[in-house]
Amino acid sequence: MYFKRNIDHYLLEWKNSQRRKPLLVRGARQVGKSSSIRHLGESFDYFVEINFETRPEYRQIFIDNKNVIDIVSRLSLLAGIPIVENKTLLFLDEVQSCPEALHCLWAFKEDMPNLHVVAAGSLLEFTLKKMPSFGVGRIRSVFMYPMSFDEFLYASGCGHWVEAKSKATYSSPLPPELHDALVREFRSFLIVGGMPASVIAWIESHDYLQCSEELEDIQQTYYDDFAKYAEKIDPQLLRNTLRSVVMQIGSKFVYSKVDGGYRTEDVKRALQMLSDAGIVKVVQHSAGNGLPLGAEINCKYKKYNYLDSGLLLRVLDLELGSSQPLTEMILIGAAEELVNKGKVTEMVAGWEILKSLSPRTSHDLYYWENTSEGATSEVDYLISRDMIVIPVEVKAGVTGKMKSLRLFMRRKHLLLGKRCSLENFGVIEFTDSSDDVHPEILKRIQIHPLYCLSTL
Repeated sequence: MYFKRNIDHYLLEWKNSQRRKPLLVRGARQVGKSSSIRHLGESFDYFVEINFETRPEYRQIFIDNKNVIDIVSRLSLLAGIPIVENKTLLFLDEVQSCPEALHCLWAFKEDMPNLHVVAAGSLLEFTLKKMPSFGVGRIRSVFMYPMSFDEFLYASGCGHWVEAKSKATYSSPLPPELHDALVREFRSFLIVGGMPASVIAWIESHDYLQCSEELEDIQQTYYDDFAKYAEKIDPQLLRNTLRSVVMQIGSKFVYSKVDGGYRTEDVKRALQMLSDAGIVKVVQHSAGNGLPLGAEINCKYKKYNYLDSGLLLRVLDLELGSSQPLTEMILIGAAEELVNKGKVTEMVAGWEILKSLSPRTSHDLYYWENTSEGATSEVDYLISRDMIVIPVEVKAGVTGKMKSLRLFMRRKHLLLGKRCSLENFGVIEFTDSSDDVHPEILKRIQIHPLYCLSTL
């Protein structure tokens, strides 16, 4: 079963490009990389897939052999399928298991420029770090994540809702009935998550327990992968660090809260490895005075988002006893309680922002926190649009709240902010006499539904 993915468009663009380079699809395990590439393969006359994990003998073809034409001839002979320029898609899967093939990618650009070659793999970043000069200017990368809410809707047969909500505006919100339906679907999405195996289970059964079984299998696969890092780091440290990430979602990460009494530097290494594996995503603190946001980061303040909300619930079950209170909040809790207290919505908002951006680069996430002693102000995300900084707060407050958002707008002399919630589209207009630059100019906080972050 194949579901439409946002990356399909970019893969077709790559296929038809006159300036095509070998393609590397990067992302965590089981987010759907191989399925999307196989789907692309259906548009070719021939499709050849080489998996270096299941067929390690193929690695021998690349060892001590940099002659691309000879390599292709041998692969074609073993696969029994023609490998012809402009007609065949050659897919090298789990390529991290064959560094020689990964290193050979650049040679395809030089010696067989019209052959479509795409590679993918899990734990790929670890291998790439050992190859600092890998394919400079000769390889193109795209980055893939679990399914977005829009992709979840397409898979559920509700693609027409995606089109409808893309046309909504702050002055022309969605019909109440459609808004309510989207909120219900978004609640389901928080539990099912975006891992394709879980989504398929949901589409086929509409049974959360079957989704949980798929997610537990995926989570166990991630734990099994930790053993592959054993020569570099203690697998138990990785497990404890991941557990701590889950417990500290939405908050500044405190290294000392990782069980086991590990040194801060060891925990930092574990976090970097989890990030390299695509399992966690750092949210960096930025002063937010201007662009680029990464020019003013404070390394002492970091938050971490786990890969997927469904997987997060499974970690709560497998490692910490029970996810029942959070599950109940997601399914039947009041919108205000879910958004303000259920940090999972803040985490999902960050991922939805990333998934809406171009996959051609690995984007960063930023937030702002008032670092003054005794201060508690925080803005969940900072984004850029039309060369200005826009603060984004994931809240369900009423007009009189949003103190942190208003404070940030005042300090940075901004006229626009965003509040993401389970409300319909809307806008709050106000003036701020405390702003010494714009005391009388009308400011706006646009209310943007969490189910519509793809258009943020």
